[in-house]
Amino acid sequence: MAVPANKEELQIAIKTNYNKLKKELSDIPAELTTIRNLDGHAKDTVMSINNLISYLTGWGELVLKWNIKKDNKETVDFPETDYKWNELGKLAQKFYKDYEKDDFITLCNKLHSIVHKILSLIEQKTNAELYEIPWYEKWTLGRMIQFNTASPYNNARARIRKWKKENNLL
Repeated sequence: MAVPANKEELQIAIKTNYNKLKKELSDIPAELTTIRNLDGHAKDTVMSINNLISYLTGWGELVLKWNIKKDNKETVDFPETDYKWNELGKLAQKFYKDYEKDDFITLCNKLHSIVHKILSLIEQKTNAELYEIPWYEKWTLGRMIQFNTASPYNNARARIRKWKKENNLL
């Protein structure tokens, strides 16, 4: 799928990639979701399926947080307070910890809710707000949303498919 260039394409990309991811998640036995045998987000680390969902949820929460702060004319610490762009592995670990007490079903429900909140946010924005003005440095809001939703959903789906194949679940 090409990189979305407008509001409609962004909505389609998020819905399409999320629905494909959701389908992959739907038949994973819950008892396998806490086992750390999936390549992690930082070099030489491993994670569980639950960690992967936590990561996606954490980034979705950040997208919403950034937008609220920007709309309120507040300063946004990108990517997150106390984290720099070159510390995304550490940020991934934070997301895993933030949601470590949640079970697989709860995590899937949280991700589902975040996706709907992001789609609602997009619906409230004009194409111009999403794609015609810089929002963070040179990046538009639409691109920042895509970087943290549609693209990671596609990446997560590929990771899960590889994991399923390695664990004879396909």
